[in-house]
Amino acid sequence: MWLAENWKEYEVIDCSGGEKLERWGKYLLVRPDPQVIWDTPKKEKGWNKHNGHYYRSSKGGGEWEFFDLPKQWDIHYRNLTFHLKPFRFKHTGLFPEQAVNWDWCAKKIEQSNRPVKVLNLFAYTGGATLSAAAAGASVTHVDASKGMVAWAKENAAASGLQDAPIRWLVDDCVKFAERELRRGNRYDAIIMDPPSYGRGPKGEIWKMEDSIYAFIQLCGKLLSDRPLFYLINSYTTGLQPAVLKYMLQTECKKFDGRVMADEIGVPVSSSGLTLPCGACGRFEGN
Repeated sequence: MWLAENWKEYEVIDCSGGEKLERWGKYLLVRPDPQVIWDTPKKEKGWNKHNGHYYRSSKGGGEWEFFDLPKQWDIHYRNLTFHLKPFRFKHTGLFPEQAVNWDWCAKKIEQSNRPVKVLNLFAYTGGATLSAAAAGASVTHVDASKGMVAWAKENAAASGLQDAPIRWLVDDCVKFAERELRRGNRYDAIIMDPPSYGRGPKGEIWKMEDSIYAFIQLCGKLLSDRPLFYLINSYTTGLQPAVLKYMLQTECKKFDGRVMADEIGVPVSSSGLTLPCGACGRFEGN
């Protein structure tokens, strides 16, 4: 498993009964997690002294309960700064487990000794975008949500990257990739974190299980002749790392390099165990 273990301002303190107790800077949050199917005694004091608790509803969705939690605060990872705020569907605007991918991509870019063009699809609030830009790449950041792209721009400014070569686009990722192919544009690296289900800005429907392989093939055509990497992340239940590996191997066999896949996760400080947080496939060029 690939671990996001270099955080200083974030940690999973404990997990039990379908929930995880997390530290986000100086604030403690309790949020549901579908992987936490065990129920052990909640001995950590943070379970009773948290600043926010997201409760799932039996009818779907849920709601937050807050205790002395600001509407927005910051968290830092290496030289990056992210604005956090609790919003619908339990999220805070950041997936900390993705830091293991940020580090991997940044290292590949820094060691490449050449200009690198990165395409980040379903780019959310910009963690991978900012990490790649800080490592020296020029990045095209694409997300269907205007609000998420605006949030990512705020994170870039907070990280001192407001003048970095980042192209910010609100667009449907599939349609954008199709247009880029027609325009003849190519990228040295592609990052994608597609949702299990989503809608584009004009109501376009995305379903992971129906669309992912065709989309991997489409984006594979956008890679340059000597690609640096192609990274796919998934939170879709049932889409195992081996499936991501096979799809990437099938698409990238024309390139010189290798494909790896594994789960990603974060350490749980109270138990020494690891909380799994999805699957990831990586092609790295030679």
